[in-house]
Amino acid sequence: MKADFDYPKKDLIGPVVFRPDFNNFETINVNQAWSLFFTAGQDDKRLGQETEFGRFFTNLLIATGVTGIMWAIYFSQLG
Repeated sequence: MKADFDYPKKDLIGPVVFRPDFNNFETINVNQAWSLFFTAGQDDKRLGQETEFGRFFTNLLIATGVTGIMWAIYFSQLG
């Protein structure tokens, strides 16, 4: 059995955020941020290039926070 794997870079297997060619102080889009979050820094292109998924997760996080705050305020007034 012949393995045709050729990994020329020593840091190809590690997390993408610690690779020397990552970011260089460039801005990342919302999909890259959520991809890094969901993959624990392993892949920044997991959600693709379209920003709909990233905006969905951002809005879901905001809605969860607002709902939690409203829930806490409502139930603290009952007691």
